[in-house]
Amino acid sequence: MFKNFLKIAFRNMARHKGFSFINILGLTLGLTACLLIGLFVQDEFSYDKFLSQGNRVYRIYNNYRDNEGTTERAVTQPMIATTLKNEFPEVEAVTRVMMLPETKQLFEVGKNKLYESSGFLVDSTFFDVFQLSFKYGNSSKSLYNPSSIVLSRQFAERFFGNQNPVGRQLIMNKQPFTISGVVEKNSKFHLQFEYLVNLASAQIPMERMQSWQWQQFYNYVKLKPGANMQALQARFQKIVQQRSAPFLSDKTGSVTPFFQRLADIHLHSANFKFDVAGRGNITYVRALTIIAVFILLIACFNFVNLATAKSLQRAKEVGVRKSIGASKKQLMLQFIGETVLFGYISIVLSSALVIMLLPWLNQFTGKHISTSVFINPVVIIILLALGLLTGIVAGFYPAIVLSAFKPVKVLKGSGGAETTAGRSNWLRQALVVTQFTLSALLMISAIIVFKQVDYLHNKNLGFNKEEIMFFPMRGDKMFNNPEAFKTRLLQSPGVSSVSIGYGFPGDAVAGDEVLSLKDGKWAKASATQLIVDYDYIKTLGLSVIAGRGFKKEMKTDADNAFMINETAVKELGFGSAEKAIGQKLAWHPWGASNPDSLKTGTVIGVVKDFNYKSLYDKVELTVLQIFPGAAWKVAVKVKTAGIENTIHSVEKIWSEFTPGYPLEYKFMDDNFEKMYQSEDKLKSLVWIFTCIAIFIGCLGLFGLAAYTAERRRKEIGIRKVLGASTQGIVVLLSKNFIQLVIISLLIASPVAWFCMNTWLQNFAYRISISWWIFALAAIIAITIAVATISLQAIKAALSNPVKSLRAE
Repeated sequence: MFKNFLKIAFRNMARHKGFSFINILGLTLGLTACLLIGLFVQDEFSYDKFLSQGNRVYRIYNNYRDNEGTTERAVTQPMIATTLKNEFPEVEAVTRVMMLPETKQLFEVGKNKLYESSGFLVDSTFFDVFQLSFKYGNSSKSLYNPSSIVLSRQFAERFFGNQNPVGRQLIMNKQPFTISGVVEKNSKFHLQFEYLVNLASAQIPMERMQSWQWQQFYNYVKLKPGANMQALQARFQKIVQQRSAPFLSDKTGSVTPFFQRLADIHLHSANFKFDVAGRGNITYVRALTIIAVFILLIACFNFVNLATAKSLQRAKEVGVRKSIGASKKQLMLQFIGETVLFGYISIVLSSALVIMLLPWLNQFTGKHISTSVFINPVVIIILLALGLLTGIVAGFYPAIVLSAFKPVKVLKGSGGAETTAGRSNWLRQALVVTQFTLSALLMISAIIVFKQVDYLHNKNLGFNKEEIMFFPMRGDKMFNNPEAFKTRLLQSPGVSSVSIGYGFPGDAVAGDEVLSLKDGKWAKASATQLIVDYDYIKTLGLSVIAGRGFKKEMKTDADNAFMINETAVKELGFGSAEKAIGQKLAWHPWGASNPDSLKTGTVIGVVKDFNYKSLYDKVELTVLQIFPGAAWKVAVKVKTAGIENTIHSVEKIWSEFTPGYPLEYKFMDDNFEKMYQSEDKLKSLVWIFTCIAIFIGCLGLFGLAAYTAERRRKEIGIRKVLGASTQGIVVLLSKNFIQLVIISLLIASPVAWFCMNTWLQNFAYRISISWWIFALAAIIAITIAVATISLQAIKAALSNPVKSLRAE
């Protein structure tokens, strides 16, 4: 029987080549999109799963609540780990990972020199918490010596090739370290690093390490087997709230620590501030999963539509089979078997397509998914199950329709099949509506994502980020003679301006308290501190809306002057920019020997708000001041003409001051572009999958239009004989489908608005969802539908009516 089923299935595929091609193409595209997204999603959920005992490891993050709202911060106080280890017996081990500035460190072995930024300062207990695999050395004592360093295998090979480097010396920023181990890097570990150095080598003062205010660490805890995390978290929260409360600038606020499962870090930290973990986004993963399901459903609906529409052509086959004893169950198995065959053919084709497209997917997403995944027995079983499930879902209803034909009426030609097929017309219409609803939903979403991403890249940020290269200062000569270095740079004909400071847009900025006078008393407020020089405003092109900028000839500007932004004017209660001029401010200088010392001064100018961070974040209360001791980055405004010669000139001047360090520079606009890489990828993926969904939907429309034209062939012939025009016949055949597309748009629009409005709330600065977006989506959808249907409608309208009516 099975052999007979296969023979009939292949005969039907050969007889109805167009029908078979459309269904196989639709299912193949749907399954390809589904498999690609499935591989991506599976990879996203695999982070940190390789670590043994990882189910007992948690990262501590802080939830901050103040009058501005609630934020989650990945960085926490150094005392978090100390308190957990000393006061909670449920804790097996703790470790701290120190957040470092995004400055590349110079490594030297002999004459080989290279920069690397992917590294951390960690406690000696790092490998007690994270069971990473070692190629050379071992985890037990690898970080116990303050002068030891652990390298990744890839980083070690850049210096030593395939030799064992354990015990050899490596120079990091002119300081010698001994290599104590080489680890195998795992791309699924949320902390990607090339080197690890013992935290003790930083020689951080004890009072800093005992601080409940300083936050520059990622704290991890490993619990003993059977420990109750929820109970431990509740007790620990009370202790932290008590000990950190005296240091909160906003006394109405609170800081609450939470334990985050190791397996949740990658996908559930997208909104965390100051995080260095390799992060995905669970919202995007879920959205792509929904898109995959949409596309597969659209492909399955195509099959249902076309199979029920073509049922008339198999009516006599069913009648003959039933008349010679075939049961309804056998017929259903036959027809479902045919769709399962379609499913497996599509699985084979889509698997081949996925293997071809995997290099593109890896390049696009930065992943390393291997084609060997297809020889994994689990994946093979999933593919077989997916083909079976797709075939059953797509073929179940058509099998019911076909097996329900009455043999007597069918063989008499009295329209039994017509009646059954006609009753399925409502389902075909419902499926067309569903298909285009899903396609329209994706289309509207794609337009909104495109507009928001375009807005992110092109919004006026309040400063000029073009043609600004910046780099960190290196070496004693440069730090001791910053003005001489700046003067030499300005002598280069391609350089128009230079600024030295700390806190450039798109780079690291510092947060600290600022004090303002209220009712004769100093009141604290959290602020972003930008350490600037006299040319900062000129170099970035900031707008001064009240007062003046810093001037070198004003001797008091360095020690007694501040500038603030518009947001600071509002939050400090100064009323207006003009009224802010002359207001008193104070600040606790960094590194002062007396912790109570204050730098006091007046506001001399107000700058227009500018976005120095990504557009996910609101512009904060910002203070600009001159404090040369903290300046360590150089921004060089270069002229567009001859930019390569200018860069060469800057490199030459650099080598005069720091011959031992190569120049590593970035351009400011590149930094801002990189901020939105995940949004750029989301935009591309949504557009790609939207086009696939629309194309699959159009395949179904094309097939249904062909069937409708064939079924109404005689009617069209009669109408043409009676004088109907080609245009009139095209409208006749098209209007029902256009009505279904319009219904789809009406359903999809409010759903798309709700979903995309929710997504846009993630951005502090965002577009508004305008009515024209829905109008544009409607025009595109209707145009595509009309173009698809018209191909068949025009063909039917231009056919010779004599041939259509000859049988009459």
